[in-house]
Amino acid sequence: MTHHFPTLTPEQKKELHDIALRIVASGKGILAADESVGSMGKRLNQIGVENTEENRRQYRQVLFTADDRIDNCIGGVIFFHETLYQTADDGTPFVKMIKDKGITVGIKVDKGLVPLPGTNGETTTQGLDGLSERCAQYKKDGADFAKWRCVLKISDTTPSRLCIEENANVLARYASICQQHGIVPIVEPEVLPDGDHDLKRCQYVTERVLAAVYRAMFDHHVYLEGTLLKPNMVTAGHSCTIKYSAEEVAMATVTALRRTVPPAVTGVTFLSGGQSEEEASVNLNAINNCPLMKPWALTFSFGRALQASALKAWRGQKENESVATEEFIKRAEINSLAAQGKYTGGGDGSGAAGQSHYISNYAY
Repeated sequence: MTHHFPTLTPEQKKELHDIALRIVASGKGILAADESVGSMGKRLNQIGVENTEENRRQYRQVLFTADDRIDNCIGGVIFFHETLYQTADDGTPFVKMIKDKGITVGIKVDKGLVPLPGTNGETTTQGLDGLSERCAQYKKDGADFAKWRCVLKISDTTPSRLCIEENANVLARYASICQQHGIVPIVEPEVLPDGDHDLKRCQYVTERVLAAVYRAMFDHHVYLEGTLLKPNMVTAGHSCTIKYSAEEVAMATVTALRRTVPPAVTGVTFLSGGQSEEEASVNLNAINNCPLMKPWALTFSFGRALQASALKAWRGQKENESVATEEFIKRAEINSLAAQGKYTGGGDGSGAAGQSHYISNYAY
């Protein structure tokens, strides 16, 4: 008979739970601004802007200088390592700028995908070495939550059992290490939208993946009330010829969560997975209006689906900064409504808001 020796004090558990609750308070979600240098390069290249540290800083500043309208929409911002130590034009550290708004600061701590030998092109995620020391430093530097992304693909041969179990264990180990340092782990097992699979197949795979993740979380004694889940919405593959309604996506997504995610988990912050800004918002709204019982906060942790219109409006020009910031605020307000099931739009399929952000084999 194995024994579970307590790893967290009641005080540590309370701190973790309180942080998680703040991030996903009613109407609030997460801005994922943790794109790596390479990923930011791809974004900037789309608008003809050189990928320099200064341009990356200027763009992040466009988002972070949004006024108090976002205070009720954004509960947390995920930083990339570089961004965590940058400052605004007036010398204010970005961390202070975000915290002064009452928004929680997070940090991406994984070090990217690596091949998983013995599989058909599947991957695991590296970065566990030295993670404890990095978490201790990030906590001192103002971060109260973290993010770690694992990726799984749907095909005739994948995801394999090996891939599912390996990534589940990696996520659980990461979560346990974070909690030792007072950092709330966001657990992100992303089932990619690559392929022509239908909605039912995605639901089945998502359920298998999430069931394995929470089995591993239990085995590693992770305190679930001090965690957040960042899953994919259950959608058909990008190449699927069948088009499903937002209500069908919502029913499949909530059903998958209900079958696998313990009610103890504080919140579910969906990734956008290459959906357009508008599609992601409409689906999130439908998820929150799904008639099934939902014991968790169901909100957003969007990167591209919060930033696409802002990036397009900015185009690297100083004179466009205020317009770009307004575009970001607009999307934040829409997603805040969607996280409460109150978004009544859904007609803005034109312009940047309607553009798909799907990228095959997406990595960042």
